[in-house]
Amino acid sequence: MAHNPELLKAWWSFRNYSVNGGALGKRKGALVILRVAVHTKAWYEWGSHVERSLACGLTMDEIDRVKVLSGSNGWEPSEAILLRAVDELIAAHGLSQDTHIALCEHYSIQQVMDIMAIHGMYVILACMVNTWRLELDSHVQDKLPDGLTKEAFEAEYA
Repeated sequence: MAHNPELLKAWWSFRNYSVNGGALGKRKGALVILRVAVHTKAWYEWGSHVERSLACGLTMDEIDRVKVLSGSNGWEPSEAILLRAVDELIAAHGLSQDTHIALCEHYSIQQVMDIMAIHGMYVILACMVNTWRLELDSHVQDKLPDGLTKEAFEAEYA
């Protein structure tokens, strides 16, 4: 975004709000970001957010389970519906009535809006990093668990 300073300036506050999870908090915000990274096959985003996800309390097992795009896979109900909502936002660009109702059993309207907004922010970012094939910063790669590499991530989605 250095090539478009006005966009960067406008985007920066939204990015900071999103990366911190907004009203969802860091853990649930991280789940949204990781799920978008899976759908968009964005290694840069996946790699960048594994470390942040671990820091906010997700386990490596949970992070790996974010990659599974069907079923609840052992998630607590509020997190299972959160992940399903991201799946629907990616596939249909909106929420079904059933998913919206289920989300509202666990989340406030503000939080539902943040699910949509964080999803959208990271779709935008994934489009940029995938288009320009940005490489993960070496200082971020160095902090990732052993075996967590671009090649391994991409092999899962080949």
